[in-house]
Parts: sequence; structure tokens; C-alpha cells
Amino acid sequence: MAINWFPGHMAKTRREIKENLKLVDAVIEIRDARIVKSSANPDIEEICGGKPRIILLNKSDLSEKKVTNDWIKELTKENIKVLSVNCVSGEGIKNIKPVLDELLKEKHERYKNKGLVKFTDRVMVVGIPNVGKSSFINKMAKNNIAKTGDRPGVTKSKQWIKTKIGIELMDTPGVLWPKFEDEVVGLNLAFTGAIKDEIMDIETLALRLIERLQNDYPEQLKERYKLTELDENPLLNMENIGRKRGAVIARGEIDYNRVAIMLMDEFRGGKLGNISLERP
Repeated sequence: MAINWFPGHMAKTRREIKENLKLVDAVIEIRDARIVKSSANPDIEEICGGKPRIILLNKSDLSEKKVTNDWIKELTKENIKVLSVNCVSGEGIKNIKPVLDELLKEKHERYKNKGLVKFTDRVMVVGIPNVGKSSFINKMAKNNIAKTGDRPGVTKSKQWIKTKIGIELMDTPGVLWPKFEDEVVGLNLAFTGAIKDEIMDIETLALRLIERLQNDYPEQLKERYKLTELDENPLLNMENIGRKRGAVIARGEIDYNRVAIMLMDEFRGGKLGNISLERP
């Protein structure tokens, strides 16, 4: 699966992030807790330079808790702190302010030494499309300022958003790399809806997801679709799921498109349980 997908606005965003870094004190990078590696721009270290950074593992309610904790240990460094959050419910959001204060402790001390009591931290928010940036900003601002949507690429331009906790957020459009060299990365992004479904045939995508789940989460797949056993062939498992869900058309044939749409929706909605597609 060779996906060449690098719209001009994403190249522009990459340049803008580098240019705008001088305007902020820190960076908040949002990733998908289910695909922590795949949902990071591979050039993020180089793009952000030495800026203090908080990595938010969003949608942690959908991932396997132990795996998420392993990622937190793996990614935490002196200048990088990692938190698990749910940007829709707001779970974990309250931890951001104290962690940011810790990262910017020296800067705050300088301000206080100059007699400044009230000051605002300016933070850039980055992440790939559809990872939850707008939901995070709205939760922080407690207002639907940023546009939200379940389609990639809703945010189109830079905007500043004020909060009531001394943090000003700079929102940026989503960033993705020029080419998905690794098929697994491309599939992970497609599974979670980070790239448009139109890029890959949804029936093939669902088949590949079944293949992954029957290997890594067989019990959850069986339980959700009331399958007594799984076949080695993912296509047969897809057909059995279709029969269990009544996705049958004329002459007893399976409606693969209907099965695929249903499966992808249920996986993305967390109805198959807590699933982590990547581990440290």
C-alpha cells in the first residue's frame, strides 16, 4: 500500500510551525494512544527543536491501559512529559497545567524575580489530522472555538485561543509526512480514521483489521461478533461476522461493504474493547 499524500497546505504548515516556534514557550503534541508511533510525525523532534514538549496520548479510553503506561515510560525525557488523556471527556486534562509549570519552571522563576506575578504561557498545539486537537482546544477553552469533525483536515489555518488557566494556545493545521514508507503505519492511520477512507478500499481495510485483531485480540473479536472460533483466513472470519450481523444479500451472498463499514465504525468507537495496535 504505497500512499503518496502530501497536500500543499501540509508542506506550508511544516514551514509555519518552524517559523512560529519562536512565539511559544512550549509545544503540546497530541497522538492517538492506540497508535502512538504511527500518529507521530517522524520529523517532530527536528521540527520542534529543543522546545519543552508535552505529549498527550489521546483516546486513552480506547487503548489498553498497561500498553499506554509502557508508552509513557518509554517517551518521557527531561524536556518531554507524557500524559494519557481523553480530549472529549476531559479526563487527564487537569494534569497539563502542573506539568507545563514544571517544564517551564526556570522561565517562571525569571519572571518572578523581575516582579511579574501574572503571566501567560504560550503553547503551540500540533498533531496529525483527526487526532483530537480541536476537541482538546475546546476542552481547554471551555468553548467551541476550534472547529471539530470526524473527518481529517478540519483545521485550515493558525489561530490563538485563550484559556482561564494562564495558557494561550496556538492551533495549527494537521501535519503528515510526504509518504507512508511503512505499510503498517499507513494501515494504522487508516484503521483509526486519521487518513480519509477514500484513500484505501474500505473492504480491504476491514479485512486487514480483522487479520490484525485475530492475531492480537482474538477473544475480543470473538466476543463482539459472537463467533465460537476464528478461522486462519480473515476473509472467512469477515464472512462469519457478516452472517452473524445479517449482512446478507441475494442468494446468501455477504454484503462485504456493509460488514466493512460496520466493523470500522465499531472499532473506532471502542465497541471491540480496549485495543492498542502498537507497543513500545
